[in-house]
Amino acid sequence: METELPVEPQSLKKLSFKSLKRALDLFAPSHSQFPPPNPESKKIRLSYKLNAEYGSIGSTVAKPSHVKPAVQQVPQASTTLALTGPESSGDLKKGAQNELVVVPSSQPKGPFGSGDGSFSGKSTTIIPAHGSSDRNLSTAALMERIPSRWPRPIWRAPWKNYRVISGHLGWVRSVAFDPSNEWFCTGSADRTIKIWDVVTGNLKLTLTGHIEQIRGLAVSKRHTYMFSAGDDKQVKCWDLEQNKVIRSYHGHLSGVYCLAMHPNIDILLTGGRDSVCRVWDIRSKMQIHALSGHDNTVCSVFTRPLDPQVVTGSHDSTIKFWDLRYGKTMATLTHHKKSVRAMAQHPIEDCFASASADNIKKFNLPKGEFLHNMLSQQKTIINAMAVNEDGVMVTGGDNGSMWFWDWKSGHNFQQKQTIVQPGSLDSEAGIYATAFDVTGSRLVTCEADKTIKMWKEDENATPETHPLNYKPPKDIRRF
Repeated sequence: METELPVEPQSLKKLSFKSLKRALDLFAPSHSQFPPPNPESKKIRLSYKLNAEYGSIGSTVAKPSHVKPAVQQVPQASTTLALTGPESSGDLKKGAQNELVVVPSSQPKGPFGSGDGSFSGKSTTIIPAHGSSDRNLSTAALMERIPSRWPRPIWRAPWKNYRVISGHLGWVRSVAFDPSNEWFCTGSADRTIKIWDVVTGNLKLTLTGHIEQIRGLAVSKRHTYMFSAGDDKQVKCWDLEQNKVIRSYHGHLSGVYCLAMHPNIDILLTGGRDSVCRVWDIRSKMQIHALSGHDNTVCSVFTRPLDPQVVTGSHDSTIKFWDLRYGKTMATLTHHKKSVRAMAQHPIEDCFASASADNIKKFNLPKGEFLHNMLSQQKTIINAMAVNEDGVMVTGGDNGSMWFWDWKSGHNFQQKQTIVQPGSLDSEAGIYATAFDVTGSRLVTCEADKTIKMWKEDENATPETHPLNYKPPKDIRRF
C-alpha cells in the first residue's frame, strides 16, 4: 500500500494571495498591459468637472466623433455620461462593448451628495456594458486627482557661513541684538559680556560683573538698558551710556536660564532652575509676580503685548500661558514629551514654535491650538531657535547641526553641520543660542567651541543649482 504524501500546510496569507491572483487572472486577463493614452479623456474630464459645478452633465459633454450611442438605456438621459475606450483598442464592434455609463444614484442631498453639484463615491453607480473584457477604459475622466492640502513651500536660498568671530574664553551661551542693528552682545561661560560690531565683527566693549556663566541677554527698545542673567542667581541691568551695572534684581533661588523683556511695559521676566518665572519692575527692582506652576526648570520664555502676555517652556515638558494681571496660569500645553528648551515667536503672525528632543511643534495664539509638527526630526537636543519675518526658522542642536525650515509648511530646506574651530574637540560643536538681526538677513550662532558664527543667504544660489526637494506628508491626519 502506497504511503500518502503529506499535504504541505499553507498559511492564510499565502492562500489569500492565491485567491487574489486567480480572481485577477479571471476578470482582468490584460492586467499586464498598460493602457494606451487617450487624447479625448482630457476633454471629457474637463467637461465632467465643469458640468459638476454648473449643471447637468448630458447637456454639456461634447462627445467625440467616433463615439456611438450607448447600448444601455438609462431613464435619466440628461444626467448620463457615456465614455468609450481609446481608438487604438481595435475591438470596437458597433461601439457597444467598451462603453461605460455613470448613473447618479438617488441619494439625499447633503454636503457630499448630488444636490450640491459634486460627485462622490457614494452618489454614483458605474455600470459597465455587457461583454466588456477590455480594461483600457477612459477612467481617467472619472478619477479626479485630489491635490495635497499641505501648503507647498516656496524656494529659499541656502544659508552660508561668512564670518567666524573668536574672542570669548568659554562657551558662548547667549546673544541679543541692538534695536538699531549696529551691534550685538554675547554672554559666555567666561563670565563676560562682549559687544561686537555687526558690520565688521570687531569687538567694541567687554563688560564684567557676573561670577558665573551668562545664560540670558536682552536689550531694551525703550531705554538705553541691557539686561543679563546667569548661573550666579543674579539679574543685572546695565546702563549702556555709563557701561556699568545700575540695578540688580534679587530673588531667584538658583541659576537663571532665560530672560525676556515686555515690548510695551517696563517689566522684565526671568526663568530659572527654581521652577519659577519671576516678573520684575525694571525701575523699582521689585518683584511683581512669581509665576509658579512648573515642576522643573523654566528654560525658555517670551512675551507679547496681548494675552497671553507671558509664555514659558520648561524641563517638565509643558508650555504654560500666564495671565500677567493675576499671575495665574491661563492654559497648559502638554504636547511635548521631552524638555521644551527653546521657543520662537513669529515676528508677524500670531503663532509660535517650540522645540524639544522629540519634535518641533507649531502652535496658534492666543488659544494655543496645535497646528502641526515640522516635517522632519532633528533627533538631537535643540537648545536654540529663531525665526525672521520672511518665514525662515533655524534650530541649533547639541551635536552642531543647524536646520533651516520653511515656517508655513514645516519643510526642512537645508541642513548644516558647524565646523569646530581648530584646537577644539569634535564634541564642542554644540549650538547654544541663535538670533536674527533686525532685518532678518543675518544670523548669529553662539557655539561651544567658544566662537560666534555669522550666516547669510547665498546670493549665487538659484532654483536650478539648489532645487527644492519637497515631498508632502502622506498622512495629513497625524499632524
